[in-house]
Amino acid sequence: MPQLSERDMLKIALVFGLYLTSLFASNTLGLKVVPFLGTHISTAIFMFPFVFITTDVIGEVYGRRMARFFVYAGFLSTALFILYSVLSFLPPWAEAGAWAMDSYNTIFGVSLRIAIASLVAFIVGEYQDVITFFFVKDRLGDKYFWLRSNISNLWSQFLDTVLFMTIAFYGVYANDVLLGLIVTWWLFKVGVGVLYTPLSYLGIYLLRKA
Repeated sequence: MPQLSERDMLKIALVFGLYLTSLFASNTLGLKVVPFLGTHISTAIFMFPFVFITTDVIGEVYGRRMARFFVYAGFLSTALFILYSVLSFLPPWAEAGAWAMDSYNTIFGVSLRIAIASLVAFIVGEYQDVITFFFVKDRLGDKYFWLRSNISNLWSQFLDTVLFMTIAFYGVYANDVLLGLIVTWWLFKVGVGVLYTPLSYLGIYLLRKA
């Protein structure tokens, strides 16, 4: 990784902020489900692709070590957020705030199974995204970023979706229903990632701009 200037550190901090914001927004705002083309999708589908795209962009400009740093920091942040959520349930509610208790418990009362599913899917999917992106880059060189990004996105989103859905919902839904959910969500996330490709090029341009 090259020596970083103060300007580089500022740019990385801004991208890191986008990365963590997209990650936490997906895990919280993504609870909202909306109808779409005869099926249902989570609003996280518009935010979560930024998580994978961001590691591709930061890796393209600053190298794989920086991309891995993002992955490790994202995993730690998610684990701490879940821990803080669990700890927040332990103290009793004051009568003055009891009006928000049911809504609070519904929104933040994530089951241990779903929490584990989220952590496992994130670290495996994100780490594979970085590995695949640089595996393809080592063979194609610096050209065809769009191809390298979408190939890594295709594979990593597949792993993320399969692991999360299987760990969180196996036995909850019938196997054929679960398979349909996995395929649908995977294709939606990949499709949104493709649509966001021009934003990746914009991010690369801004990071490389002197």
